[in-house]
Amino acid sequence: MTTHSAPARRSTEEQARLDAALTDLFERRITFNQVLGLVVESARAPAPRIRFAMRPELIGSTVHGRLHGGVISATLDAMGGFALMVAIGEKHGDESTTQVLHRFAKMGTIDLRVDYLRPGIGVHFVASAEVTRLGGRIGSTQMRLVNEQGTLIATGSAAYVIS
Repeated sequence: MTTHSAPARRSTEEQARLDAALTDLFERRITFNQVLGLVVESARAPAPRIRFAMRPELIGSTVHGRLHGGVISATLDAMGGFALMVAIGEKHGDESTTQVLHRFAKMGTIDLRVDYLRPGIGVHFVASAEVTRLGGRIGSTQMRLVNEQGTLIATGSAAYVIS
């Protein structure tokens, strides 16, 4: 009789290091995210979230003070990628922070679809994503962007090369 044991999981301390490293990568090392003002609200599966505040630099309609569609698209794309990073960290729970971070070297968007549902009006916005598929080479996500009142502004779906 053969018994299979569960793969080793990283320690609580190592998980905290990974969460901090993912946040640092997302907020500081991916410098375009700084331009957008993206901040990690949660780096934990299954519900990672990011947020950003409305600023004059992000306005696309000066008449109405609405968020630029490119900001919405870029935020949803960044959120989908971040959700996959978190999911990859979970999938490889036996690996150290350094090993997990090396897995992101070739990651990139290969397809992105955005549905703009309502004008981007708000004081701040929160993006979330669900990983719908995490394969060996391709990952897929569904993303959402809401304002501070919970009004759904846009949804997106994306595919990423992950290896």
